Amino acid sequence: MGKPSRDWTQIYSIYGIEDCQTLIFLLLHAVLFSTLSVLFLIYFNPICSSFESLAIPSGAARFLAGFTGSFTALSAVCLFFSAGNIFYSSVALQSEMAHRMISVVNDWSTVKLALDVGCGRGILLNAVAKQLKKEGSSGRVVGLDRRKTTVSTLRTAKLEGVQEYVTCREGDARTMPFGDNSFDVVVSSVFLHTAGKEFGQKTAAAAAERMKVVGEVVRVLKGGGVGVVWDLVHVPEYVQRLQELNMEDIRVSERVTAFMVSSHIVSFRKPCQHMVGPNEVRLDWRFNNIC
Repeated sequence: MGKPSRDWTQIYSIYGIEDCQTLIFLLLHAVLFSTLSVLFLIYFNPICSSFESLAIPSGAARFLAGFTGSFTALSAVCLFFSAGNIFYSSVALQSEMAHRMISVVNDWSTVKLALDVGCGRGILLNAVAKQLKKEGSSGRVVGLDRRKTTVSTLRTAKLEGVQEYVTCREGDARTMPFGDNSFDVVVSSVFLHTAGKEFGQKTAAAAAERMKVVGEVVRVLKGGGVGVVWDLVHVPEYVQRLQELNMEDIRVSERVTAFMVSSHIVSFRKPCQHMVGPNEVRLDWRFNNIC
């Protein structure tokens, strides 16, 4: 499947940017550092004289003024680049990655129920719904989010013309309000890394919370179903846990820079469960033994 035909302005008009505060913070500081670097350039000689008045030798004063001006200019460039990457990641890249993720599933016409974990504004959720609509499927996609975003998410689905394929639920991804083996497909976009962030991203407690979400994704996925997760930084942890849970066909995409860090898509298939005589061996896909 190719890239979406719409440009980023069309996508932005529907979904907007979720974290405007960070973008505004970066832009304000970029403008501030740009202004300072221009002032250093315009008033270079007076600044050198000011340094010399502090008993700094002339050569050292010019070096110090030049170094400071260069540092502020470089900082401004880095801040503008960071703001641009976050803006691109929030809108255009998320839409592009959503289409890459749904292309992992070979036949959407057979999908009866899909789940988007951490659906947020609904970029991935609606991409799945549009694919179901395109395939003429009678299936639906459920968006799960712990925040009260149901109204805004359903609004974007209506704008995309797929509201009849979408439903939303509030809930914690670490204890999903769904039964075992409920979904043919489970997807998630830049969400899993947020689980346990209250403990700090690099702590064992945060890692345990992320692994709970991975366990829940596997639990609610039907045997033979497909899971597709795009996330930041922690993908190797997910791959290791999926291997421990005996998932099949685990694949990791090439590295994609998103929100100024590395990201990957990891996909897998849950093996079909088998009946063993009169006593069925039921595998518990929950992840309860990590602390």
